Amino acid sequence: MTPRAVLFDCDGVLVDSEPAAFDLLGDELAAHGHAMDREEMERTFVGTTITGVAERARALGVDFAPDWVERFYDRLYARLGEGTALMPGVAAFLDRLDRAGVVYAVGSNGTVRKMETTLSQHPEVWQRLRARLFSGQEIGAPKPDPALYLAAAQALGVAPADCVVVEDSPTGARAGVAAGMRVFGYAPQGGGAALAEVGAEVVDSFDEIAARIGV
Repeated sequence: MTPRAVLFDCDGVLVDSEPAAFDLLGDELAAHGHAMDREEMERTFVGTTITGVAERARALGVDFAPDWVERFYDRLYARLGEGTALMPGVAAFLDRLDRAGVVYAVGSNGTVRKMETTLSQHPEVWQRLRARLFSGQEIGAPKPDPALYLAAAQALGVAPADCVVVEDSPTGARAGVAAGMRVFGYAPQGGGAALAEVGAEVVDSFDEIAARIGV
C-alpha cells in the first residue's frame, strides 16, 4: 500500500557523507592512540550523534578533550562543504513521490547545520527538503528514541501508521519501528543483516523502495 509520507534519514541515505565523517574520526582515534579500521568504527559508532561518539570513545579509554565535539564538528562541516554527493536515485525518487502526492521529510541525528551543509549543495532536492528538516539533537531525542520520527509525522499531518521510514543504521531503524512505521533498511553495498534483525525490510536501491510502495 502506498504510504502518505516518507521520512528519510540523511547521512548514508540522502547524502554520501559517512565516508568523510569516518575518515576524520579515524584520524582522531589514531592521533589519540586508539586506531580502528572502518568496519570497527561502523560497529561501534554508526547511528549515534557526535556527542554519542565522544561518549563511547571515552568509555573505551580515548582521551578526547572536553571541547572535542565542537572542534570535530567544525572540521566535519568544512570537509562536507568541499563536496558531498547525493546517494544514487534520490532526486528521481522524490520526483516519484511528488507525482504520487506523497509528502516527505528528513529526520537525522545530525544537526540542522550539517543537513544544510550537505543537502544545499544539490538544488534539485534542497528546495523540496529545506523546510522539512528535523534533528534529533535539536529536539532532545536522538534515535533510537522514536520521538524524532513522530515529530516529523506530526508536522506533516500524517499518522505514524501511514508513514514509511528509510534508514541505513540499526539505531535509526529501531526508532522507526518503535514509532509504529514501516521501515526500509537501505543497504546499497549489501550487509543488511543488522537492519533486518531490528525489523527493517532490507533494500539496495530507491527503485526497489518505489516498487514496494507503489510509486
